[in-house]
Amino acid sequence: MSPAVPVPPLLDHDLVARRLFVRARDAVFVRGVLEASEGLGVLFAEHGGELTLATTHSRAQELDELIEDLVRELDGVAGPDPRSG
Repeated sequence: MSPAVPVPPLLDHDLVARRLFVRARDAVFVRGVLEASEGLGVLFAEHGGELTLATTHSRAQELDELIEDLVRELDGVAGPDPRSG
């Protein structure tokens, strides 16, 4: 077996990241909304509806507002930056 190759993190300190927890069936909807938001950010899906959304520092407020809207519309839960602990 070959030795493990280190993998650089997907998120670095040039980006802000947010967690969003929605029903698994709503994850596709969230991806569509984010893709329609003209480059606002990227989405990483972990398990079902456990999502990490990331963007640049300059667009963090826009991402936070979008997440607030999604939480209200989808009965989701916003979480802290996944790198914070």
